[in-house]
Amino acid sequence: MRIAVAAFLAAFALSAGGALALDAPKGPVVLTVTGAITETNAPGAAEFDMAMLAALAQKTTVTATPWTTGEVSFAGPLGSALLDAVGATGATLKVTALNDYSAEVPAADLREHPVILATTMDGKPMSVREKGPLFLIYPFDAEPDLYNETYFNRSVWQIARIEVR
Repeated sequence: MRIAVAAFLAAFALSAGGALALDAPKGPVVLTVTGAITETNAPGAAEFDMAMLAALAQKTTVTATPWTTGEVSFAGPLGSALLDAVGATGATLKVTALNDYSAEVPAADLREHPVILATTMDGKPMSVREKGPLFLIYPFDAEPDLYNETYFNRSVWQIARIEVR
């Protein structure tokens, strides 16, 4: 009887439209993802703390940027891993910074290139003053065709929110 009740409850939870699939953040929320997503942990949103972002597939990108001096080592979760974690179904991302600056970024950029949401620069967590806590970094050195104004404009720093459209 217990097994039947447990199976019923599990099936009900999976079919409930508002079911929360991601664990709740335990630390301060640094990123909120909304819009066309299937995985949530808050009403209509997926909220992430730094530990949750650190649990996603990571990459280090060593590159020069227009905003830094020389080559810098950036590390953080792959953008594609974030899209997978939230079950993103949209084609465009509105990436918004703490100061409300935003850029439209094709979701395909994060799928076709190893774009990261950098959480560290040269091994140190990035403060808001240093373009943190999250900075969208393209692999400029590995893919020189990306080193242009189009991709510079998509490289939002101090990211707070992403809306999947």
